[in-house]
Amino acid sequence: MPEAGHSLLDSVRHALVVHAHPDDEVLAGGALLRELHERGARVTLVTCTRGELGEIVDGVLPDATSVGELAAVRERELRGSLDALGIDEHRWLGTAPARAEGLAPRDYRDSGMRWLRPGLAGPADETDLRSLSVAPLEEVTADLAAAIAHDGPDLVISYDATGGYGHPDHVRAREASLAASRAAGVRFAELVEQSERALAAEIGDLEWFDLEQHRAAVVAALRSHRTQLTVVDDGTSLVHSGGQRQDVHLAIGLREVVA
Repeated sequence: MPEAGHSLLDSVRHALVVHAHPDDEVLAGGALLRELHERGARVTLVTCTRGELGEIVDGVLPDATSVGELAAVRERELRGSLDALGIDEHRWLGTAPARAEGLAPRDYRDSGMRWLRPGLAGPADETDLRSLSVAPLEEVTADLAAAIAHDGPDLVISYDATGGYGHPDHVRAREASLAASRAAGVRFAELVEQSERALAAEIGDLEWFDLEQHRAAVVAALRSHRTQLTVVDDGTSLVHSGGQRQDVHLAIGLREVVA
């Protein structure tokens, strides 16, 4: 943990952030990405899938919208979020420069999920063999290693060991980004949400960021993902496509993971 009066972010000049689906970049620590931008750090986002299996907010798209059409819509939604958060560069995992040399480009598919209990997700009943969570870990790691080599970050950020809430794509993104950052000798830090704050503080150093000053940017980024969620008028809470309600989260923890 940084010395008293100092932050882990003080030394960051370029952060590479790895997320599983469009909208994760804002739902899981979007205020932190805006904070990095405000501090003058360069931010590169790697998104692993197009989120093709995400539920759709009622009435936003026609009922007959195909998986491919939803993927294209979610790509467009992501662009609005990138602008709002001040993200400098974006990569799709499986596409150069986030693709290992010598391998043909590929689109990693959304693996889907099912709720095991409130707040905890698990694998879907059926998973497409093209999906991120069943892709060889070595291949996913090699793609992220290529992105790290190309972009040269001094910090890689992704989920904690549970993937935040257990989604199999989040877990695979964490496994591969940690392995790739270690192989490259680049520091790795995990995002810690409020529900895990006490536990994370017990098992290792945790730096907590309260970032209310970035509410406008976060709300703008959230509103760009209109197929996935609806932000209430005053910008204090949101409703997911599945009906789950939550506050707009502006506080996030960051914990450096060392070997």
